[in-house]
Amino acid sequence: MYKVHWIIDGIAELDVDNQEKAEKEIKTKIERFVNENTDFFKNMGAIAIQGKAYLPGKDEK
Repeated sequence: MYKVHWIIDGIAELDVDNQEKAEKEIKTKIERFVNENTDFFKNMGAIAIQGKAYLPGKDEK
């Protein structure tokens, strides 16, 4: 039996006033998506999703 450790990485750009609002908006969207696709996530063995909002640095567009 083989196991696959998978990671989804991405950066969402949001036009909001602060870090808390950015994190809450993405959290709400992800939770809705996970709840609508529980069988998929259960079969894939998903155990965690996490993220952190930040202001882009000078090297980012």
